[in-house]
Amino acid sequence: MQDQTVSEFMTYLRGERQYSSETVRAYHEDLTEFWQFLADNGGTKPWDQVDQLDVEVFLSHLYDQHYARTTIARKLSTLRSFYSFLMSNQLATDDPFAYVQLKKHQNHLPRFFYEREMTALFTAAAANPNAQLATRDSALLEVLYGTGMRVSECVNLTLAAIDFDNRLMLITGKGNKQRYVPFGHYASDALERYFTAARTPLMAANDQHHDFVFVNHRGQQITAAGVTYLLNQIIKRSSLTTDIHPHMLRHTFATHLLNRGADLRSVQELLGHSSLSTTQIYTHVTREHLQRDYRQFFPRATEDSDKQ
Repeated sequence: MQDQTVSEFMTYLRGERQYSSETVRAYHEDLTEFWQFLADNGGTKPWDQVDQLDVEVFLSHLYDQHYARTTIARKLSTLRSFYSFLMSNQLATDDPFAYVQLKKHQNHLPRFFYEREMTALFTAAAANPNAQLATRDSALLEVLYGTGMRVSECVNLTLAAIDFDNRLMLITGKGNKQRYVPFGHYASDALERYFTAARTPLMAANDQHHDFVFVNHRGQQITAAGVTYLLNQIIKRSSLTTDIHPHMLRHTFATHLLNRGADLRSVQELLGHSSLSTTQIYTHVTREHLQRDYRQFFPRATEDSDKQ
């Protein structure tokens, strides 16, 4: 990570704070991890434009990785110190960590969309006033939700990686690890409409020649930041009042699979998690779902039902 602001912060830690080289190195690693997470999940942005949603999603990611609470607290302390430095040097006007609290327990539940909310998102995606880009938005939403892939994997998806006959995608994940993920007819139909109505004409009109599946309005490979932007536009057109982040669609994919009875090992493979413990965070979400349904539908689950 080459960043003048971070370099100045490192100099400040060594000079004014008199931190050891090991401590300064740990601070730099924490900042690099946060910067890389932003790059993989929506695109990097100036430090003064990072908001509380970015921070909350990053913390959710740390909980998903099952870091020890002390490790998460240390990383949070590093980022708080960095933003205190930015504020004191007039390099930022708002501190996105100001109202962020470390959870009292480690079982942080990832944010996801309910099925009715996903329906609202698909309706809003198709309502893009630009009919050509509406097919792109719909296809992108279908692929992110229908495969659970990371946004970095999505923007780097190529035509050769899609097998329409067998409805499989070859996804290249972290560390260049590859996995096959199936996709359904909704995603298949949406992609074919998008190729015909948007991708092919946009690339031809802008003299673009590449194999990346998803493109921007100039026919160029879409960026992670571009995906975040269009998802935010979809939310604005929808009836929903929540925020959105690309990673929420990945959480939604996993949660909906488990809610409908999918095996945890299968979900692990589909998500590309190297460890089953990372996938197990979703069982807390589905457990709440099962308990709610039990109380609602089982005849002897509540005191009132016993009296009827």
